[in-house]
Amino acid sequence: MPQWRRPHRSARHGASASDQADSQSKSTAPATATETSSSKSLEDRLGWFQQQLHNCSDIIYRQFVLSTGQSCTLIYIRGMISQDSVQNFIIRSLQVEAEELKRRDIYQLLFEDKGLSVSQNKIINDLNDGLHAVLDAGVLLLIDGDERMMTFSISSYPTRSIDEAPNESVIRGPREAFIEDLEINLTLLRRRIKNKHLKTEAIILGVETKTDIVLTYIEGICKPELIKEIKRRLSYIEIDGVLGSSYIEEAIEDNPYSPFPQVQYSERPDVVAAGLLEGRFAIFVDGTPMTLIIPVTLPMLLQSAEDYYQRFVAATWIRWIRYFFVFNSLLLPSLYIAITTFHPEMIPAQFLRTIAASREIVPFPALLEAFIMELAFEALREASVRIPKSIGQAVSIIGALIIGTAAVEAGIVSAAMVIIVSLTGIASFIIPHFDLGLSFRLLRFPIMFLASMFGLYGIACGLIIIYIHLINLESFGIPYMSPVAPLVTTDLNDTLVRAPWYSMIKRPKQLTRKSTRQNNNSRGWAKVKGDES
Repeated sequence: MPQWRRPHRSARHGASASDQADSQSKSTAPATATETSSSKSLEDRLGWFQQQLHNCSDIIYRQFVLSTGQSCTLIYIRGMISQDSVQNFIIRSLQVEAEELKRRDIYQLLFEDKGLSVSQNKIINDLNDGLHAVLDAGVLLLIDGDERMMTFSISSYPTRSIDEAPNESVIRGPREAFIEDLEINLTLLRRRIKNKHLKTEAIILGVETKTDIVLTYIEGICKPELIKEIKRRLSYIEIDGVLGSSYIEEAIEDNPYSPFPQVQYSERPDVVAAGLLEGRFAIFVDGTPMTLIIPVTLPMLLQSAEDYYQRFVAATWIRWIRYFFVFNSLLLPSLYIAITTFHPEMIPAQFLRTIAASREIVPFPALLEAFIMELAFEALREASVRIPKSIGQAVSIIGALIIGTAAVEAGIVSAAMVIIVSLTGIASFIIPHFDLGLSFRLLRFPIMFLASMFGLYGIACGLIIIYIHLINLESFGIPYMSPVAPLVTTDLNDTLVRAPWYSMIKRPKQLTRKSTRQNNNSRGWAKVKGDES
C-alpha cells in the first residue's frame, strides 16, 4: 500500500557547473538502518549510505571540515543537483559563517537558526528518509557528532521547454502545454485557477520508481465522495514502477475490458482547468505531460478545446460535422458491404452499374476487399508514427497513393472501396480524443463481419449491442452516456450544441454539488438594455 505523503522535491534552480567532488570508497557498514539511526558518528552513517548505494558511480560524497574542526559530508547525485548552488549556498555559507561558528554552537546555527542561505531545507533523523531525499534529487548534509541531518532542495536537471500541445492544437486558444516536470505543470494550472480551494494532494506510487503523483481538485465544487473513491482505488495500486499516467489509468478505470476509454487525458492546462471547474478530478504524474481527468463521458470525449474558443454558432456547426464523421468512421465500410451485398436496390441504377463495373475484375468478396484496404491503411498509419517525422508524412501520403492505385490496377480492390476506406480514415482523424478514435477503429471490424452476414440488419444489431454497453458503462459512478442517457435536459446545452457562455449558468448536474456557475446577468449588454428600459 503506498504511503500518503508529500514528495521531497520543492524547487528548481540554475544550471549545474562542473562536478568537483570526491567519491569515497565503499566501506563496511551496519546491516540495518536502525543500528545507525541514532548514531552521531559521521563514519558510521556514511558507511551505511555507501553500503545502500554501492555500485552507484553517480553518487557524490563531498567531504569538508568546518573551522570548528568538525567533519561534514554532502551526499547527492551527480547531474541532478546544481553544483553552483552546492558551492555557493551550502559550502561557502558555512565558510562565511566561520567566525560565527567560533562563537556559537554549529548545531544551534544550522538546525535551530537555519543559518544557511538555502530556503528549501528540512531536518530529519531517520537514515531511510535521508536516502529517499538523496534519490529524490536532494542534497543531504551530515555533521560529525550530531544524529540530525539536513536536506536541501536545489535540484537542477534538464527539462523540456514549454511548447504548444502537439496533439491538441487550437487556433485561438492558449499555446502552452504540460511537460514532464511535475512542478512546472502544477504552476501552469495555478496560473489559471488562483483560488485557495484548489487542492493538490501528493502521494508516491511505485515500489522501485517512487513516482510522485498529485491529486488535484477544487474543494466545494468536486464531490467529496468522488475524492474518497479515487483515493480508495489508488490505495490498492501495488506495482514496481509508474512510468506514465497510463499505468494509473488502467488500474483505476471501472471496466478495463471495455474498448471505450473511461478516463480522459490531456496535455493542455486550460482543458484540465475547465474540467476542475466542472467538478472533475485531475491526476498529475511526474515524468509525463499527460494529465488524467476523471470522470469522463462520451460527449465529453467528442468535444475539443477549440469548441470553447470559437463563437458558439461556428462551434456548434463544427461539432455537428464531427458527430457526422464519427458515425462515418464506424459505419461507412459496413454500409458499403451491406448495401452492395444484400440491398443493391437501395442504390440508383446508374450508380449501381458503375460500382458493378469497377468490381467486375475483383476476385474477392466485399468483406475481404474491405479488410485488405483497412489493414493496409492501419499499417500506413502506424508506419507514419514510427518512422522519422521528416519523412513520415511523405511516406504515408505517397504510400497510400501508390498502394491504392496499384491495387486498383491489379484488380485486387475496386476504386469505390479505395474511396470508402480513404473517407473512413479521414473521418477517424476528426475525433479529438485518440483513444476514442482507436475504439471506433477496433469496433469497425466486427460490424463489418455482421454486415457481410446479415446486411443492414446485422449493422443494426451491432449498434444496439454497442449502445447497450455504453448505457451500462460508468466512469467513477457517472453514466458514460450522460446527459443523454439518463436524460438531463439542463446539461444538453453543451452536448449536441455549444450554447453561448452567458446561457450556461449551471455546471453538469451529476458532477458537482455546487451547480451554479454564474449569475443570470452575465450577458452585459442585456443588463444594460434592461436598465435603459
